[in-house]
Amino acid sequence: MNYNLVDILLVEDNPDDAELTIRELTKHNMAHNLIHVRDGEEALDFIFCTGKYKDCREIEYLPRLMLLDIQMPKVNGIEVLEKIKSNPITKMIPIVVLTSSNESPDIKKCYNLGANSYIVKPVNFDGFTQAIKNIGTYWIVLNQPHI
Repeated sequence: MNYNLVDILLVEDNPDDAELTIRELTKHNMAHNLIHVRDGEEALDFIFCTGKYKDCREIEYLPRLMLLDIQMPKVNGIEVLEKIKSNPITKMIPIVVLTSSNESPDIKKCYNLGANSYIVKPVNFDGFTQAIKNIGTYWIVLNQPHI
């Protein structure tokens, strides 16, 4: 995989949710250049080219979209969002928070930090797959990227 050409960076610690997300994006031809990382620390390493991603890509080649869970180990999604949106190099990455939290403080904090969208994961399978399809269609097919 060429890490300089990532369309979607999926940041999700739940293997079932990650698998469903990848499967649905693949089904609609939107997962050609998708990278899945399992926690916030790995997401920051990928974005800022540190840790195991130190020499794998140039930092100016940013993902076209990040799907970000906020309830994760090591570094939570809110901290990831804050670090990315506060950096002039990375702040233009569209970030869709995709989480099970429908708590008003989480929603408000994410938008205040610069989230582009906040979507609560539907509990049922059909709702979840439809949400993923809609996210992919809008952000990968319709939206004009910053690049």
